[in-house]
Amino acid sequence: MKWTIQQLNAQKNKGIQFNETLDLSDISKNDPQIRGISPVEVSGEAVVSSDSVTFQLHIKGTLILPCSRTLEDVELPFDIKTREMFRLHESVWEDEGEDEIHTVVGESIDLIPYIKEHILLEIPLQIFSDKEEGKAPKSGEDWELFKEDEQKNRIDPRLADLAKFFEKE
Repeated sequence: MKWTIQQLNAQKNKGIQFNETLDLSDISKNDPQIRGISPVEVSGEAVVSSDSVTFQLHIKGTLILPCSRTLEDVELPFDIKTREMFRLHESVWEDEGEDEIHTVVGESIDLIPYIKEHILLEIPLQIFSDKEEGKAPKSGEDWELFKEDEQKNRIDPRLADLAKFFEKE
């Protein structure tokens, strides 16, 4: 997923179509909660003009993340459609202040860091497995996991003595 400026300029009139499968297993270095990732399918096209390159990307794959409750593996499929723009010359668009347009560093454009960024942005704050049981404990010191309907007739053990106080009167 890397093109030189010369390759892009050579294909200016035709446009560039691509469809690749990438191994991005090193993405777990960026986020330690990622336990695994399937091969990522990236397809799209590049449109080259005299001063910019626009990549229309379609990114598909599956992440394996830990369940927030049970710590079991949960598959999170992602299907991302995005656009990345690169300016080819430093003097172009200086006054516009566009944050979404990247400047080409060196003589080539590598899309892998941008693809990884979009995948990382798809990770939710919490994800839950359908399984009730898992590696995580259901109780600990001064806490216990229970369902809402179990809570109705339950007395907090810290307040049990207080309940006895009201029973005496």
